[in-house]
Amino acid sequence: MGVSLIQNSKTLIVKVGSSLVTNNGQGLDKTAIAAWAQQISALVKQGKQVVLVSSGAVAEGMQRLGWKKRPVEVNALQAAAAVGQMGLVQMYEQCFAQHGLHTAQLLLTHDDLADRKRYLNARTTLRTLLDLNVIPIINENDTVVTDEIRFGDNDTLGALVANLIEADALIILTDQQGLYSADPRKDPHARFIHFETAGNPELENMAGGAGSAVGTGGMLTKILAAKRAANSGAHTVIASGREPEVLLRLSLGEAIGTHLQAVKMKTLAKKQWLADHLRVGGKLVLDDGAVNVLVKDGKSLLPIGVVEVVGHFERGDVVACVDAAGKEWARGIVNYNANEVGRIKRKASHEIEHVLGYVEEKELIHRDNLVLI
Repeated sequence: MGVSLIQNSKTLIVKVGSSLVTNNGQGLDKTAIAAWAQQISALVKQGKQVVLVSSGAVAEGMQRLGWKKRPVEVNALQAAAAVGQMGLVQMYEQCFAQHGLHTAQLLLTHDDLADRKRYLNARTTLRTLLDLNVIPIINENDTVVTDEIRFGDNDTLGALVANLIEADALIILTDQQGLYSADPRKDPHARFIHFETAGNPELENMAGGAGSAVGTGGMLTKILAAKRAANSGAHTVIASGREPEVLLRLSLGEAIGTHLQAVKMKTLAKKQWLADHLRVGGKLVLDDGAVNVLVKDGKSLLPIGVVEVVGHFERGDVVACVDAAGKEWARGIVNYNANEVGRIKRKASHEIEHVLGYVEEKELIHRDNLVLI
């Protein structure tokens, strides 16, 4: 079980909660953060790509400001997050530098991932950073958003990032061993759940409320995060960050914590999503050569194969690929809007920059974002 979920996973989203990076809310724990940096650097040496979603900014800000009690006012929480984010990033940067790795900070909101253009820009940036062997450190942009900061939703953010870059697995590290059938602190008969299917409604019925005085996310948010991550085929592990070398042991196949398996394979999940798109943003009329390249060779769609653009669509919309007779052969996520495609159709990829003045991608539709109909 552990082997199938983590050992063979190449792209990992690792989420660490506030209690794992702070001294129980008393500011950042450098020893703990150094340990996370050491483990993640070891995973990178194994050939894995790791994105770190880290809480802890508010707790660090409270410590720097001398506040003993977490405020309830949103503006005070936002101020603490703004102050604490400085220390959080500095600490990660110092610790990863000890292993020769660069880090990058990304502050996201749910709105960033709901807006099409910002979603695609965030995805491109993250993929580029990972290709450069840089460790992205992601947090919610607490200083400008109110509802996320109230609910402490970094578990959901981790799942959204897993969807964003189509990660293989989401690892949610907490101060609990994993998921139980009931609260083990209140029910001595609570059963530990080693393995389940992500999205099983029984899990949501079992979940209790928030369990930590430092963070604000309970087990329910983790179960819902696993359900969301499974939409793009990512498995989820909920495990204790107190376990020694937990990330390395998971990567070796050890079945630590609760493993929630995605039912669909990653590729199938995305292809199904594309195929099920009932409304397409527009159509691209292809020449016979482009149709053959898509159908027989399984390659990406390049501008040179497009004869005509039909309809209005934006970058990131799902468009249909049809032949001269109007028969649909494929559909996929387009990298340019309708006006841009109209300007670069019948052009070679190396001419895109000359025509538009910039290059988003060399493909109109990448093969990973395309499904045959």
